Amino acid sequence: MSTPEPSHRDSSATRQPVWYIPHGGGPCFFMDWNPPDAWHAMQRFLQGISAQLPQRPQAIVCVSAHWIEPTFGMGSGEKPELIYDYYGFPPHTYQLRYPVAGAPWLAQRLKELLNRAGIPANLHPTRGFDHGMFIPLKVIFPEADIPVVQLSLLAGLDPQAHLEAGRALVPLRDEGVAIVGSGMSFHNMRGYGDPRFGPISDTFDHWLTAAVEADQEIRDQRLIQWEQAPAASLCHPSRADEHLLPLMLVAGAAGMDSGRRVFSDRVMETTLSAFRFG
Repeated sequence: MSTPEPSHRDSSATRQPVWYIPHGGGPCFFMDWNPPDAWHAMQRFLQGISAQLPQRPQAIVCVSAHWIEPTFGMGSGEKPELIYDYYGFPPHTYQLRYPVAGAPWLAQRLKELLNRAGIPANLHPTRGFDHGMFIPLKVIFPEADIPVVQLSLLAGLDPQAHLEAGRALVPLRDEGVAIVGSGMSFHNMRGYGDPRFGPISDTFDHWLTAAVEADQEIRDQRLIQWEQAPAASLCHPSRADEHLLPLMLVAGAAGMDSGRRVFSDRVMETTLSAFRFG
């Protein structure tokens, strides 16, 4: 049985905040790691998100760094399968389950909002949930009882295009829909575990935090020009910057709401942060 579509004009709904969260390294929260406590602080942060919501979401839109399409795409299946798009991890991590329902009605609503803003978008009825979605949401909402639609990034990774797409989705927040951007605020695979990248990641993180916490117009302009930030190319090398782009989309969906850093930790010698808007 499919999940019923809620009203788009629910005046009793409380506006949902939007989040940019780190999704960790592969299935890191569900396996042993060295050092053993490497991901504990991030896991505790993710576990605490649901208690900070103004009310239980009717549904979730998750923008994952691990899905890129030529045109914005949204999964529209009722029971999407999981995509284990990580490699070299223990066998049990390929048996993880997250039996959450899709939300075809919400996928159609996403397409409608994007098209209304002049942004092409396509439904993907057979697309599954990749680990950028199911790993963090399994920590945040372990009961898997809130339907989810996964939204892709746009090929080319243009920051302004993602901000504009996010702006088109602002109405969802008043319809009981939570919007989550899943990526990593530092994502240079050669930098993880290298102590030389500690100060480098700090430099970029300080800039990113200041950009997110600025007034909306300044915030948007800085995020559009993020490649000019200090240490930007070292923290997000060219053609590997997809993990920052979910932030641009959720910043657009924030509208005029202010942003702030709500989590930061040193993991694998680098600083990783999360941000909330609204």
